[in-house]
Amino acid sequence: MSQTDDIEQLIELMSRLPGLGPRSARRAVLHLIRKRGLLLSPLARSMQQVSETARECLNCGNVGTSDICELCSDDNRANGILCVVEDVADLWAMERSGVFKGRYHVLGGTLSALDGVGPDELRIPQLINRVEAEAISEVILALNATIDGQTTAHYIADQLEHRVTLTSLAQGVPIGGELDYLDDGTITAAMNARKPI
Repeated sequence: MSQTDDIEQLIELMSRLPGLGPRSARRAVLHLIRKRGLLLSPLARSMQQVSETARECLNCGNVGTSDICELCSDDNRANGILCVVEDVADLWAMERSGVFKGRYHVLGGTLSALDGVGPDELRIPQLINRVEAEAISEVILALNATIDGQTTAHYIADQLEHRVTLTSLAQGVPIGGELDYLDDGTITAAMNARKPI
């Protein structure tokens, strides 16, 4: 067994992360090894801690360390407006902008006939239940401006038609754009100029 097997395994695992290929992963691992006490050991401890404590919010689908996340348990956010996003990264992008003070619902992806992803594979049934149970007056569909995102938005709009006011993000979000990659100003402009569906 080679002495570098553990290092190679770490490089291989790191290369699976978004934005890191094999070369970037190799550079990152070498940097971590050089800064072992400053970075590698604290990173390993933190990853172990998150592995043991992270969980999905039972209400909205956000990621936190308790069954109900801080956003859902914050009474100041209960204003009858629900912002629907594809994934947790989109929720965090919206929160970074600071423009939205309501509650969220994370779908966990988008509808995709090619990938066999239907409404029941996403958190769409839970969304419909929340609209009724929480007396939601407006649902903001903050889905990515991709074909799958727009297909999902239309499906949700059909399911919630006549039950609630439906709006979507407006200007500032380019076609094919993803929320996680937008700057805070763009997200703010899109949220403030949302339009009925």
